[in-house]
Amino acid sequence: MVAMWVATSLLVWALVPHLSFLHALVIGSCVTPTDPVLSNVIVKGKFADHNVPKELQRIIIAESGANDGLGYPFLFFALYLIKYVGDGGIAEQGGAGLAMGLWFGETWGYTIIVSIIYGAVVGWLAKEMLHWAEERKFVDRESFLVFAISLALFIVGTCGMIWSDDILACFIAGNVFTWDDWFRLETLDDSLQPTVDMLLNVSIFMWYGAVCPWHTFLENNVIPLYRLVPLGILVLLFRRLPWVFALHKYIPQIEETRQAIFVGFFGPVGVSAIFYLYITVEFLGTLGFDGEPRADVANLEETVRVVVWFLAICSIVVHGLSIPLGKLGFYLPRTLSRTVTSPNGNDQEDTPPFRFGVRVSSRFSGVITGRRPGRASGTDVSTPVTPISTGPALKIGGSAIPAARHPEAAVAGKTVDERSTIEPGTGLETGSEPPGDSRAGTAGSSGLAPRTIRFPDEVTPEGRMDYGRI
Repeated sequence: MVAMWVATSLLVWALVPHLSFLHALVIGSCVTPTDPVLSNVIVKGKFADHNVPKELQRIIIAESGANDGLGYPFLFFALYLIKYVGDGGIAEQGGAGLAMGLWFGETWGYTIIVSIIYGAVVGWLAKEMLHWAEERKFVDRESFLVFAISLALFIVGTCGMIWSDDILACFIAGNVFTWDDWFRLETLDDSLQPTVDMLLNVSIFMWYGAVCPWHTFLENNVIPLYRLVPLGILVLLFRRLPWVFALHKYIPQIEETRQAIFVGFFGPVGVSAIFYLYITVEFLGTLGFDGEPRADVANLEETVRVVVWFLAICSIVVHGLSIPLGKLGFYLPRTLSRTVTSPNGNDQEDTPPFRFGVRVSSRFSGVITGRRPGRASGTDVSTPVTPISTGPALKIGGSAIPAARHPEAAVAGKTVDERSTIEPGTGLETGSEPPGDSRAGTAGSSGLAPRTIRFPDEVTPEGRMDYGRI
């Protein structure tokens, strides 16, 4: 995270004109944390479940949740230095020593450590109380499902009252609350929390689109567009990817090079960046006299707004479209290959199309012919089709007919070597005729002795019914 902070700050310092490195550290600290909301959207879903290992999904979500709350030290390190050192110590007395004292005491001692302790205690108490209530059937299913959402709202509200880090406290409380994996397993098949999560995510991004200062990307006094666009590209490429790739051998969950590239690329900038943006604007509002900002930070607020918003929009677009574009790149070559290989777009080129009105077919010398009455002349139109089954002929009752058993004349076009075959698209057995058609036929040309197959409703030449005899 430190490498991400320094790399982003260097890029901002290099491309934003008339900006000091101390001010660039403020902007870099806003966009350094990996956004948990956008990360959850990217690594969840059918495509991610089939193509992203579970270990990588968990490490991205865990890292984004921790980084989101740990952005406070990086941000206030630069803000305290700006306050006490930025103007040469004219407006604020104390210098760098006081700035570092406040950074260690307030930021680390109170904001970070108190948030961790508070989140751990509240999460553990909530887990034990829910276990106790569930064992005694004091909580119904509806209340059980919304318990985690209520817990998150409670922590956010109480941390806001004591001026602590509510994001980090929620992250710690969630980890402690599901430490034994009991609550997750109990709500595994429920769709309430994913639905609420989706609604909140959609609402946040709709709010982004509504309040984003789109016009300032073109009209501002701090950075032109031809510098802003390269800054967005370079930040997406060098903010996270080189450092994850360099250290991936020391991360057990990352086993392959392509996994390291994937984890390094998916470090989105989103909700957390805008959150720290508003904290920065609020802090800068205290640096001034009679409502007028100090001279050294006169343009810093506008710079932070333009750059942070632009980087967040770039990340939302690029990382948000990565999964759909990945699916397109995965399926499009296969679709084009099938289309080029087969004229009908089907790999099975020999399969005949389905047609209504196809009559029964018989096979002679390995070829099945389907006969369909002609519409005008009443003649038959023959179409060669592919045989599907080559099993032996069976008599009624299921046993196979031995060769040359009854040298009788063939009836209904069935011969000794003929086997039962289903014609594709018709669902009819070859060698049989539809009701109402003639069953007279000729003996096959296989050279084997013909024989007769009679059915229970047929009359023998002697004038009596033949009930299943062959």
